[in-house]
Amino acid sequence: MSGQDKIYQMVTERMVAELTVGNVPWHKPWAGGGMPCNLVTKREYRGINVFMLSMMGYTSPYFLSFKQIQALGGKVKKGEHGTPVVFWKWLDVTDKQKDGTNKAKKIPFLRYYTVFNVDQTENIDAKKIPTVETREFHPIEDAEKIIANMPNAPKIGHNEPRACYRPSTDEVNMPKKELFEGEAEYYSTMFHELGHSTGHSSRLNRAEVGLSSFFGNHSYSKEELTAEMTAVFLCNGIGLNATWDNSVAYLQNWLKSLQNDPKMLLQAAGRAQKAADYILNVKQESYSTKEEDKEEKE
Repeated sequence: MSGQDKIYQMVTERMVAELTVGNVPWHKPWAGGGMPCNLVTKREYRGINVFMLSMMGYTSPYFLSFKQIQALGGKVKKGEHGTPVVFWKWLDVTDKQKDGTNKAKKIPFLRYYTVFNVDQTENIDAKKIPTVETREFHPIEDAEKIIANMPNAPKIGHNEPRACYRPSTDEVNMPKKELFEGEAEYYSTMFHELGHSTGHSSRLNRAEVGLSSFFGNHSYSKEELTAEMTAVFLCNGIGLNATWDNSVAYLQNWLKSLQNDPKMLLQAAGRAQKAADYILNVKQESYSTKEEDKEEKE
């Protein structure tokens, strides 16, 4: 494998790794301070680098190379890992012509270097780091009640600037509330992750939840549909209809799966209704999906 092929593979693996834990970079209704850019040069990153850096979930848009961090008197926090930034470097080569003459030309060569977000550093003078603006958050009582009253609820934390459900530890992580574009976006995202959590073996026991190698396939698409439709049911139930446009846009990511399986939307809706009922503690005769799974295979 050539050096350039290795870089392509590295970028792809990074993207897939984030997507498999539910971190979808183009579905992020919370602020990240703007377009990712270099703190020293103030130049914005472009192309695939925008996705690579944005999906890491940091609240600050500012990144630095290791040398730049040192030049500012700072250091990387213990245990932190950088993110690769790719770029094209033009190389001067000589191309021998048919007539025996040499012709100089430039060819692009893919390279990369590693950067760290300012949140991963310490000892840099705070005056040199622009402040990321946040908005005041106003809790919605009905939404807070849903979260507080969910039976057998997973642990919920706001420790990382990314929204995800981790079945291995049965935990939901959310960005800080004040980083969201609005209250509706926060609760819609929270309900989406709680929707995923209902699939845990201690709750509704959906087989798709907990798998880490099924990104992009039919099961993954169905689980994402289930979680998003759960969020829609819960939001609509308390009058947060403003999230519908966002949900429709998100569901379009799974349009191909919907087209390939006409039953998929109805099946996901049925699972989402059970998930919403579970979160709301609405008693049903059975929450098992075994019979449903059997019907889908027939």
